[in-house]
Amino acid sequence: MWTDDLRARMGANAPPALCVAFSGGPDSTALLHALAKLPEARERGLRALHVDHGLHADSAGWAKRCADFCESLAVPLAMVRVQVDDARGEGIEAAARRARYAAFAANLDEGEWLVLGHHRDDQIETVLLKLLRGAGPEGLGGMRAVRPFARGQLWRPLLETTRASLRGYLADNALPCIDDPANADPRFARNVVRREILPRIAAQWPHAHTSILHAAQLCRTAADYIDASAQSALAGLRRDADTLDVAGWLALPEALHASVLDAWLHARGLSAPPDAPRAELAKQAANASEHTTPLVAWLGTEVRIWDGRLHATPTLELPAADWQAQWNGSPLALPQGCGELRLEAIGPASTQATHAPLDPPLTVRFRHGGERIKPAGDPHTRELRDLFQQARVPPWLRARCPMICEDDALIAVADLWISDRGKAMFDARGTRPRWIRPPWSAAS
Repeated sequence: MWTDDLRARMGANAPPALCVAFSGGPDSTALLHALAKLPEARERGLRALHVDHGLHADSAGWAKRCADFCESLAVPLAMVRVQVDDARGEGIEAAARRARYAAFAANLDEGEWLVLGHHRDDQIETVLLKLLRGAGPEGLGGMRAVRPFARGQLWRPLLETTRASLRGYLADNALPCIDDPANADPRFARNVVRREILPRIAAQWPHAHTSILHAAQLCRTAADYIDASAQSALAGLRRDADTLDVAGWLALPEALHASVLDAWLHARGLSAPPDAPRAELAKQAANASEHTTPLVAWLGTEVRIWDGRLHATPTLELPAADWQAQWNGSPLALPQGCGELRLEAIGPASTQATHAPLDPPLTVRFRHGGERIKPAGDPHTRELRDLFQQARVPPWLRARCPMICEDDALIAVADLWISDRGKAMFDARGTRPRWIRPPWSAAS
């Protein structure tokens, strides 16, 4: 009986704290009810979390039914309403999943385990869907029973339990549950696999489900080995500021090529590329010259090839060319993705002049092209383009670098170069400009 297995897993190696992802559907209802009957689960602060996607007219009523059910079990329930945004064009099903898991991550406590009701039949459907989408060993390995998630772990204790066993538990205990009509909507690929494809496969190959799970286990073993090898290779390819050596990446065995790239991107909080952008990135990397900066982009992620390295950032928007602001020395928020400009005291002591507003204020803008500056102590006036190149400032950061001007004269380029006039002005105040780079520029 699956409930006996659940009780056994609440022994010595049990999670420190449990939060059940509770939709009110059959699977999470059976799981929450079974856990609520275990003193070992309650001792670990058993609670539930319901995410209301707002996609169904009765979603508020579903939330109320979830609240009533949790109250009947004396299990605390947190409810979160999310906005499902398909601006990425990924489809409503994927967008809802992304919003749901973001809510899970935001509401999970330190060290807490998020418990999901995915079962054996879900695993079979997942593996088949991954196969139809051309996945490799990681995808074909199916869902992991335990993996790191947010500030804790994600746990799927029912992956060896059938859907029929859970339905039998619901009937035996007369448990109410929500029937989401989306689970029968043929527009969603999983429903087609569940209701049409798998029954036909099982009719022709009665042992197909067992074979699919066996193949998934073999793929999981291979994926784990590849993952460990990829982490080892990645450690040798990382360069300063968490960039990736292009030549070393291209020289990797084919089996590690994608895994190393994905591991590097995921560590930076970015998404792995689909097949077409991945192939394009490899092509651009192999043919890039020192005079170009190829860019390959996909949902929420951009990778640039520059200076012999891969540089990854979230999707960046250029600031408006005509943007400018008056700056009196107070912290100045630059346009989105450009950071902040502030004054910092220099020397051992702070003076009243340090904190006095700049009067008259200076003008802050971005590059227009052709700027020149004579850095303090330099006998020559330099073109800003040459200074950027000599300092190896990435091209995409140059366009977001604040120019500090007195009237129309450029007196400082962020905290990189300052003219004699700018140095005298700021020295008199015991300050220097400080450009707080945007978070994405850690690899710049």
